[in-house]
This record gives sequence, structure tokens and C-alpha cells, in this order.
Amino acid sequence: MSDAERLARYVDAWWQAVGDFTALLDSLRDDAWDKPTDLPGWDVKAIAAHTAHLESLLAGGPEETADIGDPPPAHVTGPMGQFTEIGVVTRRDRDPASIAAEIREHTKTRYAALQADPPTDAAAPAPGLFGMIGWNLQTLLRNRPLDIWMHEQDIRRALDLPGGMDTVPAKHTADYLSEGFGYVVGKKVRPAPGTTAVLEVEGSPVVAVEVDENGRGQRLPEPPAGPTVRLTMDRESFIVLAGGRRDAAPGAVKIEGDQELGAQVVANLGTTP
Repeated sequence: MSDAERLARYVDAWWQAVGDFTALLDSLRDDAWDKPTDLPGWDVKAIAAHTAHLESLLAGGPEETADIGDPPPAHVTGPMGQFTEIGVVTRRDRDPASIAAEIREHTKTRYAALQADPPTDAAAPAPGLFGMIGWNLQTLLRNRPLDIWMHEQDIRRALDLPGGMDTVPAKHTADYLSEGFGYVVGKKVRPAPGTTAVLEVEGSPVVAVEVDENGRGQRLPEPPAGPTVRLTMDRESFIVLAGGRRDAAPGAVKIEGDQELGAQVVANLGTTP
């Protein structure tokens, strides 16, 4: 697959994620916006405001600044946390409907630009602040459907509105996050060299890794017949674990093989901030 084809798929997944996300926001009652989510310190409105901020920047909007407090809120840790809080603060007094409308406006502008001049070079620097932190177009365009779909699910869990688990952005996100399994096993859990681990997430390709002499979880072309440990779970359980949101429901994760190692892997599956 060429760079242009791969990037176009990311754009299509992002655009579908945007449509699902804004449709969900449009359906919310007034009393839904202040419901707390799995993200510390953020309610439903904060997630929408953060999304509007990022999509504004990507559509060419001005950089925003805000006084987030000194000291900052307890949930704001590090420079990235300070950056993501800006959109929440600058839209704190905005009407929720106007935030949803802003997301639609900016994403429509950006989608039109991406259709008029489709990206073709995955290694090209990402625009603006995203390029300044070292991202290329591959990283940026691959991350946007993940970010928006994850936030759709944050809102759905907060409001007990299940859905959206079988969409293109859902599969994109689960497949993408499962690629971090080798890092989780090798660098976070650090079992002995030669350890093999298999991850089976419903609806995604099976991932098998073996820890090498340098402590890296190297991807195997095929799952071994008898791995040291095998984890099996549904997509939603994997998402909440890999996304660092919450524990999976009791019994949702099946561990075969080394039970202690499996529990350590599950406890360290989170790979997103």
C-alpha cells in the first residue's frame, strides 16, 4: 500500500469518527454535559472542548493560551497535560451546543482541505505544533481517529450509552493500540528472555511477541502453539485497559498459561496518557 493510500484511509477513519462524535454530542441532554468521565478532572463538556481546541489548530485556527492555575489542577501533570487543558479553560463559559458546532465547522474545513490536496508523504512533518513535537503526517493522521473515537467512548461510558464498537474508527483504534503489546510485555513487565505472550482481541489481528536478550518484545510472524501466557478479551475491555481508562469488567479478560505474568501484563496494558 502506498503512503497516499494509507494516509487516505486514516483520513476516512477520522472523518467517520468525527461524524459519530458530533452526532453523539448533538443527542445529549442539557444535564449530560457536566457528567464526570474516566479522565480525571474532565466532564463531558471538557472532552468536547479539548476536541474543539485540537481540531481548531489543525484547521489553521490561532494558537490559544490560558491561565490554567498556579499550581495547576491535580489532574494536570506535565507539559502535555497543560497543553490539553487550554481548550477546556478557553471554552469553560461556552454553551455546549456552540462547542459541538465549532467541531463540525473546523473538521469540515480540514476535511475539505485534505480532499482538495490529499497527503502523499507519510514522513512529511505534521503542521504547526504537532510538527514541532516531532510528529510526521503518518503519526498525526493515524492518531486523530483514535483520539476522537476514544473520546466518543469516554462520553458513552460516562452516560451509560453503549455503542460504536463495530465501526471503522473502533477497529482502527483497537488494531493500533494492540501494536503496543510488545512494548508492554518487554519494557513495562520485563519478564525473562524467551518469554512468549499472545494477545487476542475480538475483531483484531492476533499479536504474538517474544522477549529477546535485550528485553524487547519482538513481534512473531505466527502465535506459538504454547505461549508462556495468552490473553483473550473483547474489544471494549481492551480499549479501557490499553487506553488507561479503567479496569475491565470482572471475568472479561481470560488468562491462559502463567497467571501471575498475565495479571502483570493486564495491569500494564495502558499505553496512552
